[in-house]
Amino acid sequence: MKPRKKSQELHARASRVIPGGVDSPVRAFKSVGGEPPYIVRGKGSRIWDADGNDYIDYVGSWGPLILGHAFPSVVEAVEKANRDGASFGACTPAEAELAEAVIEAFPSMDKVRFVSSGTEATMSAIRLARAFTRRNYIIKFEGCYHGHADSLLVKAGSGVATLGIPGSAGVLDEQAKFTLALPFNNQQAVEEVFHRFKNEIACVIVEPVVGNMGCVAPRKGYLEFLRSITEQQGAVLILDEVMTGFRLSFGGAQELFNIKPDLTTLGKIIGGGLPVGAYGGRAELMDMIAPLGPVYQAGTLSGNPLAMAAGLATLRELKQHPEIYRQLEQHSAALVDGVLDAAKKKGVALTANRVGSMFTWFFQPGTVHDWDTAAKSDTQAFGKFHGAMLEHGIYLPPSQYEAMFMSAAHSESDIQQTIAAATGAL
Repeated sequence: MKPRKKSQELHARASRVIPGGVDSPVRAFKSVGGEPPYIVRGKGSRIWDADGNDYIDYVGSWGPLILGHAFPSVVEAVEKANRDGASFGACTPAEAELAEAVIEAFPSMDKVRFVSSGTEATMSAIRLARAFTRRNYIIKFEGCYHGHADSLLVKAGSGVATLGIPGSAGVLDEQAKFTLALPFNNQQAVEEVFHRFKNEIACVIVEPVVGNMGCVAPRKGYLEFLRSITEQQGAVLILDEVMTGFRLSFGGAQELFNIKPDLTTLGKIIGGGLPVGAYGGRAELMDMIAPLGPVYQAGTLSGNPLAMAAGLATLRELKQHPEIYRQLEQHSAALVDGVLDAAKKKGVALTANRVGSMFTWFFQPGTVHDWDTAAKSDTQAFGKFHGAMLEHGIYLPPSQYEAMFMSAAHSESDIQQTIAAATGAL
């Protein structure tokens, strides 16, 4: 591994003009030590930094690159769209085409609206739920991250947890008081809050498989419980599938767990690596959005032609090659189990959660099923592991509390190389 001198120079330059040198806190290496490598190129399962070092990548732009970096048909689609015009601020054919593809994969949606980020999608879905129910309170879960809208940064896991921030300065108490943050996987807590705030709760928003306190699966029957109680209480159920949509299966977590939400938020994969978000659901709700209804939401770059083209190309590949999901399952299982076996042989306290191609190794001996159990992990041990893996050419998220992602581009050789590197790093 070459010294990352150019990356250090680039980070110093960025730090002079960008807060912390990063445009998203999760890119900072504050919790793992050192400075981030600056990435200049990606191909398949690998990325290259400014100093010429290559890494097997398990971040994948935080989930979108399920086909790997610079997948040929996606690159071709974006290049063609760019030649025709990168943005018009007007209607384009690709918007309806991608909407039809999304709705076909997600039967819970009658209509969908594209936006430019997952944060936009979740804040818009919550606004819609409040308008539909004429209620104020929302339920979210500790350790679930739904973007950086003010009311959603209460106990939001992920970056705020990595940086040791309890929420965010600048969020008014008047806003935060309408957000009820409950422990994930705890049915009793949800029942008690619905009883206490009877006829006042507009919606429940949840990551069906959490990716922002590390990968945490729902307990058996938990999502079914949330669907049942929201129906009984007249609240809207929002599944935040920004991360899980088209990743855990073609129809996302709701196909995997057979759950039909009222609203779904999407992002990441539906843009093929370009900025995108979407929210959709029953026509009864979606027809409340302007220009049809009174719920206002807009965006100059919503439905951007480049993002639509990348998303369409990605979804076509996934639809035409369903074997991709079987391969992702096999490769992810082999990697996670291989590292666990190595840890066991070396006497290192390590546990893992995995759902499909999302996974996390937690540096602790116990099981992880909510934020409190995730927070028991040894973050210093993870930091040392992260640094050692980076030196062995393995690129992992710089946080104990982020999921990792397998792509269709990862080979069996990549997996064996990763297991070997982890054996040395543990």
